[in-house]
Amino acid sequence: MRPNLVAATVVLLAAVASCTGAGSDDAKTGDTPSSSSTSSPSATSSTTSAPTTATDGATSTPTPTPDAAERALATMSLAQRVGQLVMVGTPATGTGGTARAAISEQHVGNVMLTGRSTRGVAGTAATTAALQRKATSRATGGVRLFVATDQEGGDVQVLSGSGFSQIPTGTTQGGWSAAQLQARAETWGRQLRRAGVDVTLGPVADTVPASLGTANPPIGRFHRELGHTPSAVSRAVVAYDAGMRDAGIAVVPKHFPGLGLVRANTDTASRVTDSVTTASSPSLQPFRAAVDAGAPFVMISNAAYPRIDAAHPACFSRAVITTLLRGTLGFDGVVISDDLGAAGAVQRWSPGSRAVQFVAAGGDVVLTVTPALAAPMARALVAKAKQSKGFRDQVDAAALRVLRAKDDAGLLP
Repeated sequence: MRPNLVAATVVLLAAVASCTGAGSDDAKTGDTPSSSSTSSPSATSSTTSAPTTATDGATSTPTPTPDAAERALATMSLAQRVGQLVMVGTPATGTGGTARAAISEQHVGNVMLTGRSTRGVAGTAATTAALQRKATSRATGGVRLFVATDQEGGDVQVLSGSGFSQIPTGTTQGGWSAAQLQARAETWGRQLRRAGVDVTLGPVADTVPASLGTANPPIGRFHRELGHTPSAVSRAVVAYDAGMRDAGIAVVPKHFPGLGLVRANTDTASRVTDSVTTASSPSLQPFRAAVDAGAPFVMISNAAYPRIDAAHPACFSRAVITTLLRGTLGFDGVVISDDLGAAGAVQRWSPGSRAVQFVAAGGDVVLTVTPALAAPMARALVAKAKQSKGFRDQVDAAALRVLRAKDDAGLLP
């Protein structure tokens, strides 16, 4: 956790915004960066300065020096900050016009390559470079995009062709030694880096018991699990994470608090429920191992877990995201949703409501594989932030977490 210097940080952010001319960019929507503080530890300053001495000899309160993420945040309009909280799908075979418009018009700061592509590393690199060119000062404050994809292996591998390995299933990977899995993950990660991808939406940290196996539709049916016990999955998750980290790729363990016990797929079915998992279940162990290993992201499941929260699915649950993941497990990185666009599990709510509920519960990045939904989602987030100071504080804190992760990835101006 970072030092709790919220008040001083906010004062300094206001000063930085004044010095850098915040509010003058063409992308501004008439709003100015919030001068309110946030209670999130992850949103506080990570830097300190030496105490200063007043003329009477007394020691004054030190003023923190803003880090690169705080400086970037201070120059952003509300619309640009909200844009950092949205990730849209775009075809891996080329830059989709709707996704390009979402970056330019809704200031969306993150993309996910979707579908299946056989264009190889060079062809994918051309696509990602074209997307990055859309991240202009007007669109994203000059902050580059997080480019993510699903590259688990087996049936879930978006990118193939020259320069990409054919990756085996998660079940096969989990049978390797930790050293072998780490080495192979580093190889796959370096391929992604050469293609301009910096986030892999994995590893799958869900534990599917051997007794359930392929009767588990989202994971077991496709052999995506890395093992059948929490200890086996934990070992593989940590090895995979280490390999990808060595390659400079950010990992996204998924789908917290676990999809290994469900009997329906949240992508296609509504009201998917895990009535077994609790806040102390052994199946949380792989997620804890990933957090302890320093995973920068965690993805939230769209299923419901009534023994943790009887009123909300995990993606809209403060009990799951804030109390359990951020509190009990101590995760202070970026919380990303599973698909909140086309997924059957969330169709009961409007796109705008999905985005607002996710951020209100403690989430950071709203993922929609349907890029056309970026507009109503962003509009709803902006409107709610203008209406509620508390929600605006959450938006600012979430945007700062995303920008800190981007700073670690070398994506800030």
